[in-house]
Amino acid sequence: MAAQATPLEGTQSPKDESLFEPYHPIFANAPKSVNFKKTRKAIVRQTKEVIEEFKLIPEDAKKRETPYKWMVCLSGGKDSYTLMAALLDLKWQGALPVDLLFVNLDQGQPGFPKHILPDYLTSLGVDYRIITEDTYSIVKEKTPAKATYCALCSRLRRGILYNAAREEGCDAIVLGHHRDDALETFMMNLFHGGRLAAMPPTLLNDEGDIKVHRPLLHCAESDIERFSKAMNFPIIPCNLCGTQEGLQRNAMKQMLNEWEQKAPGRRQTMFRALKNVRPSHLADKSIFDFMDLQPTPPNEDGL
Repeated sequence: MAAQATPLEGTQSPKDESLFEPYHPIFANAPKSVNFKKTRKAIVRQTKEVIEEFKLIPEDAKKRETPYKWMVCLSGGKDSYTLMAALLDLKWQGALPVDLLFVNLDQGQPGFPKHILPDYLTSLGVDYRIITEDTYSIVKEKTPAKATYCALCSRLRRGILYNAAREEGCDAIVLGHHRDDALETFMMNLFHGGRLAAMPPTLLNDEGDIKVHRPLLHCAESDIERFSKAMNFPIIPCNLCGTQEGLQRNAMKQMLNEWEQKAPGRRQTMFRALKNVRPSHLADKSIFDFMDLQPTPPNEDGL
């Protein structure tokens, strides 16, 4: 494992901003423009908001004998690179009292560039692990003709990552899903699954020993795309499989884009709805007792 990065020579400590703006080495070649700095600060601020609002770090994290540890999953795409940068920024500031292990799962897809992530992560001086498991061949072999790969692929990937987290002594797996991912998932569940569900900021696995966190859930994909492009990350191309889930997600993305063009701010309004659920105004008996109705004070809408 590589040692944790130390402040660049010639910079002040992260606590001293009197002369120079301190930064983690990942930002050494970042643009100096005002627009970039605004985008970077917004992403880091929103990441911190999710961590604090949903208590992704236990209150006793600093008191534990063994440090709280996150396994941060990297695919080599814009989202996971942005997640890495935001977490490293927060840790550099002393605002993230956890150890970070960056993990990539090489699933054996043809043409996967194996050197890109190891070379980049080594240059940053961060702890990382590359896991090689040929799930691609298994999925192709086990999936019937014309069926989608998604369910089996996801199940195999999830199992491998949980096992890796246990081996490394990690308390949580951290993923790079953002606001738009959550909205697309919500729409897919609404239109194709017949349920109201999106992506939670945190959850506990079925075994009850590992949590899954999504610190970028407040971040807009457009900001992430702009940030990633400016950072010039070594992006690993995503070879879309063209499965039904991919087609459905792309359709939801297009629908959301059209709504956003017609009514700017629509995405953010929809995301606020995910945090403002009123079970009494739905029809799910498992989350609201319609047989034992009690008077309640009216809400801000008078309902």
